[in-house]
Amino acid sequence: MTKILVTGASGHLGGAVIAHLLKDGKVAASDIIAASRSPAKLSALADQGVETRAADFDDAASLEAAFAGVDRVLLISTDELASPGKRLAQHKAAVAAAAKAGVGHILYTSMPNPDKSLVSFAPDHLGTEEAIKASGLAYTIIRNSWYIDNYFMGMPHNLQAGMWFTSTGEGRVPNISRDDCAAAAAAAVANPPAGNVTLTLTGAELLNAEEIAAAVSKATGKPLNVVQVTDEQLAEGVAGAGMPPFVVDLVVSTDANIRAGNFEVLTDVFETLTGRKPQSVADFFEENKAALG
Repeated sequence: MTKILVTGASGHLGGAVIAHLLKDGKVAASDIIAASRSPAKLSALADQGVETRAADFDDAASLEAAFAGVDRVLLISTDELASPGKRLAQHKAAVAAAAKAGVGHILYTSMPNPDKSLVSFAPDHLGTEEAIKASGLAYTIIRNSWYIDNYFMGMPHNLQAGMWFTSTGEGRVPNISRDDCAAAAAAAVANPPAGNVTLTLTGAELLNAEEIAAAVSKATGKPLNVVQVTDEQLAEGVAGAGMPPFVVDLVVSTDANIRAGNFEVLTDVFETLTGRKPQSVADFFEENKAALG
């Protein structure tokens, strides 16, 4: 009997990982532990026979209690982005608690090339990876590429205007859906690769902004013209839309990272882990066109 704990189980990615574990039938519900700061939100999982535990990343004692008797932990990166340094501190606390609790294997959801990435939150991922490697725990680091789902944040507005302002230039991204990332993580936590490994998870194609816009237009039947701007112009536009400074930094730094080519890598990790190909950007937008507006 191998006990598997997934943090952030009430969130989008953590919840999807558990859904895949249950759907695939590789792990019995009784061997899955769903952890969240708000375990009351996990009642539907409890009804399916999944154990639920409280895990507060700001409370080391709660993390140690949550990880007690656990063989494998899937550490889902937290969404604490507004306060610089706080997310890394949370992650380090979780890694330390896992080591203290005697967890056998830790898996972590990171991002591609955090050592050279320009994305504002890349240092959080790099620091967490370093903490995991220094912990002495057996580990699997899964570097998720940029979610296709992230386009939902701005694309409905872009379609209304018929223009997508971006500073990505000719940079290309191997986008992958959040659900595919969850499927891959579920496969990895159910049957971790041998040894200590770092895996980069990508979609099957590298697309630039014009190609992504074409896929959005095809799915929605609405025109969408890409307008390349400077980082300064992009920052001004995002701030003008009422976004807080940390979101402005995130958007501008992500576009800069794409423009620099730091996302341009393709792997077959998803297919190796799941036995199938990732969903294409075009198929994803077609399936979710209602969310695009």
